[in-house]
Amino acid sequence: MSPAILWSAAEAAEATGGRNTASWRASGVSIDTRSLRPGDLFVALAGPSFDGHDFIAKAFAAGASAVMSHREPEGRAPGPMLIVDDTLAALWRLGAAARERSQARFVGVTGSVGKTGTKEALVLCLGAQAPVTASLGGLNNHWGLPLSLARMSRQAAYGIFEIGMNHAGELRELGRLLKPEVALITTVEPVHIGNFASVEEIADAKAEIFEGMTAKGTAVLNRDNPHFDRLSKHAGDAKLDRIISFGTHREADVRVLDATLSADSSDVRAEVFGTPLDYTVALPGAHWVANSLAVLATVTALGADVPAAAAQLARLSPVKGRGTRHTIQVPGGEFVLIDESYNASPASMRAAIDVLSRAQTGPGGRRIAVLGDMLELGALAAEGHLGLAGPLREAKIDLVITCGTDMAGLQNALPRSMRGGHGADSRAAAPLALEAAAGGDVIMVKGSLGSRMALVVEALLNSDAPAPRAANGG
Repeated sequence: MSPAILWSAAEAAEATGGRNTASWRASGVSIDTRSLRPGDLFVALAGPSFDGHDFIAKAFAAGASAVMSHREPEGRAPGPMLIVDDTLAALWRLGAAARERSQARFVGVTGSVGKTGTKEALVLCLGAQAPVTASLGGLNNHWGLPLSLARMSRQAAYGIFEIGMNHAGELRELGRLLKPEVALITTVEPVHIGNFASVEEIADAKAEIFEGMTAKGTAVLNRDNPHFDRLSKHAGDAKLDRIISFGTHREADVRVLDATLSADSSDVRAEVFGTPLDYTVALPGAHWVANSLAVLATVTALGADVPAAAAQLARLSPVKGRGTRHTIQVPGGEFVLIDESYNASPASMRAAIDVLSRAQTGPGGRRIAVLGDMLELGALAAEGHLGLAGPLREAKIDLVITCGTDMAGLQNALPRSMRGGHGADSRAAAPLALEAAAGGDVIMVKGSLGSRMALVVEALLNSDAPAPRAANGG
């Protein structure tokens, strides 16, 4: 069956103000020839270190139906062109047109931590009830959001979009593009604090999403977060129709009553506006219990089936780099690798350490943390890294390997028995992790994306041992 037509030449020209050189129809939108599918419209974005215009011929060779460009290639174009004034601005207009023509209910997911996982959980829970379109992976910035909107299916009943920011003003602009009916703020923590004067300023920046909301919008807020009242005031100032809260707080609308945390999942007893609800979350950690409450609060805001959504939480699987597990053979046994390499902040580090503390080791095995620098903490960098010493000791982590400038302080603050060595960067930490790995161990790797901890994960996965097999949904 042929894929559905997403954009015609006439529709795209009207949306962007561009000019077509020939007729075309596209079933998708791409900005990267490496992942482009036949039938896609290729958007030639120009960035500081790349220019999509250099890949126009490659895009057509890969099967692009047309190319959106702000300059015509020298000589005859290999296929239909949509000539626009600026490709990024035109992508925004294309995304805005997709938003306006859609009949879907739109949800914007933001917050200091938990955005991507919670978004994916919403996709799973709502997708079992109606067609859903969502942003892929972490496409949540000034080009990721308009691209995700431009790609959305015409048949979607729900649109679930992640929105990120690291400076004030970003969410205001992105929120006005998305115009969500429901805005979920997972939590507010000192993430990207190096770009702000205080955590309160981060809360204010998160609340910018309310400014783009529809008239009868709902804010879904974490009742346990110390900035709940501040966010609620912003929601009131934006004249939102409703606030739904979640958490352990006795006044939370969606409230956890009890949770049994195990090595790979959690059994939760909650109440949703006073109605009891028991369910299982298939991913470990107290942070996933909180994420599940946020999901159910959002489902409530949309008027969807809450018990059916809760049942789907037993089918969750981790997102790559955010808790994916692998079992790796080594002489004399096997060890489990927990890949948390995608990103890190003090809050997400503590959550990952807690998960590691509950992981089941094999005979004689140890719990090992391989940690890279948490970036963009500004003046709180030293405090944020040293502050992990307590949680690591309390969690009884056996060995801690660190790398990066700020993690050196943490290594020195640990008891000698826990010090597994320090490397200048992830490339230097990889051999330390390989040397430490032994049968029965559980090894968790985590750090900010810029710390490149995926190199450590890759080294462990591609050691001289036999090929790893996936475990626990990894």
